[in-house]
Amino acid sequence: MLRLLPEPGSIAYFGPPMSDPKAELMARLRAFEGKASSEPQTARFPVNVPMIEHWCDAMGDRNPAYLDAEWAAASPRGQMIAPPTMLQAWVMPGLRRWRDRPGAGSAVGSILRVLDEAGFTSVVATNCEQEYQRELVPGDVLRTSVTIEHVSDEKQTALGTGHFVTQHYSFRDQSDEVVATMRFRMLKFRPPEASAATPAPKPARPRPRPGITHDNRFFWDGVRAGKLLIQRCAACGRLRHPPGPMCPGCRSLEWDTLESAGRGEVYSYVLHYHPQIPPFEPGHPVALVALDEGTRLVADLVGVEPEEVHVGMRVQVEFNAVDDELILPQFRPLTP
Repeated sequence: MLRLLPEPGSIAYFGPPMSDPKAELMARLRAFEGKASSEPQTARFPVNVPMIEHWCDAMGDRNPAYLDAEWAAASPRGQMIAPPTMLQAWVMPGLRRWRDRPGAGSAVGSILRVLDEAGFTSVVATNCEQEYQRELVPGDVLRTSVTIEHVSDEKQTALGTGHFVTQHYSFRDQSDEVVATMRFRMLKFRPPEASAATPAPKPARPRPRPGITHDNRFFWDGVRAGKLLIQRCAACGRLRHPPGPMCPGCRSLEWDTLESAGRGEVYSYVLHYHPQIPPFEPGHPVALVALDEGTRLVADLVGVEPEEVHVGMRVQVEFNAVDDELILPQFRPLTP
């Protein structure tokens, strides 16, 4: 018997009729394994210094191996290299070009449609693993091919019931040598149905708890004492947050702390709508606060409606117990 999916490029199932819908769905999903997602794609531009500069500016990474040609020439490598985590940046076609490219992501698009039709309409990326065979240097031209490597059986997760779809990426250079590989895994899941019954009480703030290490313990100790402590380099006086073992400016390992007055302004912010995470309401504001002392930190905004948040808003820290164990520094708008 022949069963065809409604979309062009979909996978056909050959075999007897199946009375078990789950088994039939798995047969259709398994048929995608080993299928190329699309034709191999060549990067629009070679690896180049301007894009490396932009990336490092965005990430705050000042590694001279990426940015200083003279330093890199004197290093064992003998030349500048690209940050390894820029790997995908070189081959991304851009949103408009991706939409216009014939057959782009055909196998991935088809398998996602099959899962949508089966009720698994929500998606979340779960993990990404990259392996590097060699460092990229300016002038390299990358080409990538993508294969659907594996589709899991139906799994029960905290988000809902769904299937994990794993894609395998192979990155090759202008000599057709593999320079890196990547596995990207997503979960397509069935969202829980909204209940018409009386809403259940909101659960406690989600965990995990803040990761407390030797480097940042002083910060959380200060929060419990009602103090906003910022790490300061003992050599050059530079403030840094989040805390770290070494000054990014002068490389000194010596540091002390400055107690911030807790006042500043909203430098940037996001309103978090999806995925919905109890007990946060849709539109929950999270801000990057520029403290008056000269550094920035990420924190919740409280006491303000989402539509009222704006860049430049003056705010003041307050220390709020969000459950029986955890106290967080949060920021409230200053009264004019």
